[in-house]
Amino acid sequence: MTDDQSEFQRRRAARMTCKRFLSADRVPSIRERLAQLSAMDGLDTCPDFYGNDGPVRQLEERTAALLGKEDAVFFPTGTMAQQVALRHHAERTGNTAVVLHPLSHIERHERHAYTQLTGLRGLWPTTAQRQPTPEELAALGEPFGTLTVELPLRDPGYLLPSWDELTALVAAAREAGARVHFDGARLWNTTVHFDKRLDEIAALADSVYVSYYKDLGGLSGAALAGDAALTAHARTWRHRYGGQIFQQWPAALAALHGLDTVLPRAADHTRHAATLVPALASLPGARLYPEVPPTHEFQLWLPGPAEALNAAHLALAEEEGLWFISHWEDAAPGLAMAEVSLGEPALGWTAAEVREVGLRFLELAARA
Repeated sequence: MTDDQSEFQRRRAARMTCKRFLSADRVPSIRERLAQLSAMDGLDTCPDFYGNDGPVRQLEERTAALLGKEDAVFFPTGTMAQQVALRHHAERTGNTAVVLHPLSHIERHERHAYTQLTGLRGLWPTTAQRQPTPEELAALGEPFGTLTVELPLRDPGYLLPSWDELTALVAAAREAGARVHFDGARLWNTTVHFDKRLDEIAALADSVYVSYYKDLGGLSGAALAGDAALTAHARTWRHRYGGQIFQQWPAALAALHGLDTVLPRAADHTRHAATLVPALASLPGARLYPEVPPTHEFQLWLPGPAEALNAAHLALAEEEGLWFISHWEDAAPGLAMAEVSLGEPALGWTAAEVREVGLRFLELAARA
């Protein structure tokens, strides 16, 4: 076993036994997850068959209602869902150019599936760490068929535009004759920032992808929502892409559980995070990006090598049962960065506790 594998196993074991979590949460065992699902109502019914009927159809209908769309289609992965959406829009517009941010998930984490599988091509309106502007769309100097907006834009720090900026960007794309797709893997967390309901946000786009395991705690799976033409196309191409899996009811049940138990608390996570963020920002040498996070997720930068910070995190987890902030990476000379997610467990923390543990965490890192 390599040193990396050994540390991974130690971290995984510690996460199972920790009693308090600030960023992220304890991972339930298989038995615990099965017990959670078996306690749900309405289980004395037939499962889905190839994604039709059963809990899968119930999930699709509920998601469509939440997003204010005609229909939604369940996909085993978000990557597959987004390729289908972009293909549909290219066929409707007759234009294979897709406008997207170079730091978007589609560009960086899907192995260029949209170009390799669908023959589309990407246009970058900006390389700045923010959403593009209408002026930058115009400056592209060529027509495009689809504008893709990731909400929030994760890799640069879970960034969101203002509502006025978003509506202006969408309007500019419409004026250019393009269709609009929202990569909304974490769209659930944007309502506080925009001060809008989910359906009001989704109404700006022709298609919306949402994830069921990111933030909602599902097992896996995603949905693509839009009008009847989009979803008919989506069901056809889901089959062609190999996503017509015989039974998906475990993932659908876990997603329904997330909609029941996690989604109603999403706004609370964002509001409470705002009370904890100043404590993290007050740690010696700390930097937050963005400085005022629009959701409960953001980047924290601290002085020191990532190796020392990861060692300090593991020490707190193993010795005190405290899961503070993990997965540090060297990001700049003398600075390491970690993504922070102040979800449900963080509701039990006060700002004073965050600062006290944070100071001890830095002391441990200094001795590592």
